[in-house]
Amino acid sequence: MDETQVIVVGAGPAGLATSACLNHLSIQNIVLERDDCSASLWRKRAYDRLKLHLAKNYCSLPYMPFPDNAPTYISRVDFIKYLDEYMSSFGIQPRCCRTVEQAWYDKEEERWKVVVENTSSGEQERYVCRFLVAATGENSEGFLPSIPGLESFNGEVLHSSGYDNGQRFRGKDVLVVGCGNSGMEIAYDLSNHAANTSIVVRSPVHVLTKDIVRLGMFLLNYFPCKVVDSISITLAKLKYGDYSKYGIQRPRGGPFLIKSKTGRSPTIDVGCMRRIRTGEVKVFPSITCIKRDQVRFAYGIVNCFDAIIFATGYKSTVINWLQDEKKHFNENGMPRERFPNHWKGENGLYCAGFGQQGLFGISNDAQQIATDISLALGLNNIAVE
Repeated sequence: MDETQVIVVGAGPAGLATSACLNHLSIQNIVLERDDCSASLWRKRAYDRLKLHLAKNYCSLPYMPFPDNAPTYISRVDFIKYLDEYMSSFGIQPRCCRTVEQAWYDKEEERWKVVVENTSSGEQERYVCRFLVAATGENSEGFLPSIPGLESFNGEVLHSSGYDNGQRFRGKDVLVVGCGNSGMEIAYDLSNHAANTSIVVRSPVHVLTKDIVRLGMFLLNYFPCKVVDSISITLAKLKYGDYSKYGIQRPRGGPFLIKSKTGRSPTIDVGCMRRIRTGEVKVFPSITCIKRDQVRFAYGIVNCFDAIIFATGYKSTVINWLQDEKKHFNENGMPRERFPNHWKGENGLYCAGFGQQGLFGISNDAQQIATDISLALGLNNIAVE
């Protein structure tokens, strides 16, 4: 049985940032990762053309900004290199192939007990710690919606996490479900590879350029959200006009207000809107049912497809292994307390990467958690940038 001060579950950016902040304060910790590598979502389940959608100054992890000569928007490959350098710089050595089966708080011993399966050796491991950090985040497992008849579809069905590029879909009729950042970018990539591409846009969405988002995030430091939203929407209208005629509606609230209230980000256009305007990417309303290769949409629309790609997001799996007696997490595996009070539970339980604030939020979570643990241990350390 291994005993340590802190167990961090998950070696994605949230877990690595938390471990780095703990190491910075000389607090003993162990990082457990179910996959065979760190940052497996970035290494194994991200499409080839992916870049960080926010400027680099909003995406670095604590104590290690991106170099001045790095591009403003970091590619997936360069971000993975950055994470490798980050681990090396802060001496982070995740224990991979460790699936946490159960974690609970022992009230008598005032310690967390963690039972782990080592999937490499087949052995069971046990850990004891004073503090437990759930860093598996919001994106632990791909989410597929329940659609009547989906099981009868005789084409290919995959989640966006299994999409690399559009090369093998050349000449095929492909439907992308979801109009967030992944859905729009995958639709654009499919179109670039000469697939006959369609996309489902079920809900109203703000579509902005990277530059509008970057400007908005800068202006939020100086102006109220209402003012920044007004500027952003005006710029988007100048750029795209009225895109309701293409089947896409704008929400009532502004993009940054919606982000702060619901965690839902605006969609950042990488070129798909131009394809939608020219008809190269067709827009469909919500799906009602599927029958073999036929997909039925709202308003009685029917079309046939060879493949369906679900860019429908991810879900948290923390409640699968955490015995959460204090109910810090809800039935969806998300903290009951919303940002900015989401990161701290009771009895030494913390969570990193659950605030729906991206990498910038992850960095804040990690520093707050490390500082709070330092104070609980009575150390004279302060996590400073």
